[in-house]
Amino acid sequence: MSKNSTDQNYKPISVGIVISTYNNPEWLKKTLWGYTTQSHSAFELIIADDGSDNRTRELVESFKKDYFPDIKHVWHADEGFRKCKILNEALIVAESEYLIFTDQDCIPRKDFIETHLKYAQKGYFLSGGYSRLPMDLSKSISFDDITSGNAFNLDWLKTHGLKSSFKNTKFTKSSSFASFMNFITPAKASWNGCNSSGWKEDMLAINGFNEAMQYGGLDREFGERLVNFGIRSKQIRYSAICLHLDHARPYKKIDLIKKNKAIRRNVRVNKIVRTPFGIEKTEE
Repeated sequence: MSKNSTDQNYKPISVGIVISTYNNPEWLKKTLWGYTTQSHSAFELIIADDGSDNRTRELVESFKKDYFPDIKHVWHADEGFRKCKILNEALIVAESEYLIFTDQDCIPRKDFIETHLKYAQKGYFLSGGYSRLPMDLSKSISFDDITSGNAFNLDWLKTHGLKSSFKNTKFTKSSSFASFMNFITPAKASWNGCNSSGWKEDMLAINGFNEAMQYGGLDREFGERLVNFGIRSKQIRYSAICLHLDHARPYKKIDLIKKNKAIRRNVRVNKIVRTPFGIEKTEE
């Protein structure tokens, strides 16, 4: 633990973004466009690639040339859904003390990083949310739409196909209203893989992500072990905004979800902190 670990008011001096991806360079490109306009421009950028083909590598190289010369592309061969393993690899290479985890299909608003840093606090992880876009709008949204900020303007989104919903209140420009909604929302402040952040030292203390898990609750399990470690969660789903691009989920399998639920139940009941299937592998 760092010497500042007991100071809850300590703010991170370095921040990294970990973006998970797999064979969807079109969506990843739109997401990376969002990071070219961030109000907080000093950040480490890591692509956690679960075995994509050369299209993703070529895209990353183009962004390295045009925008992010120090971008890190962590990759392993495609041997099925191994998101937890590649996230652990990204966690190992990350040099920043504070890390924001998100996905290839989540376009950040320009204040996304700034907001996570604003609410960052020792002893906590942050739980953000998202606003889901329909497929037609996901496909049509452009570089100019994102960098101009139009893509986060509710009137513009409605004009381009977003249906009316109470969830659209996330697009309010009032920080006080967002804080109020964070406070009253019944949604639990859990670790969400598309929009959550925390301290690298806490993530290492719980041995990273559980590589025995595939799709279905792997992020929640990570957060549950952080809680068992003594870390509390803070809700910022109405403050840290990202647009979720639509996509299919062919990797969603009922038997694996059932297995993951059993793992999570064991974690909660037995207050497990360190997974034996994380960064360091140990015998149970």
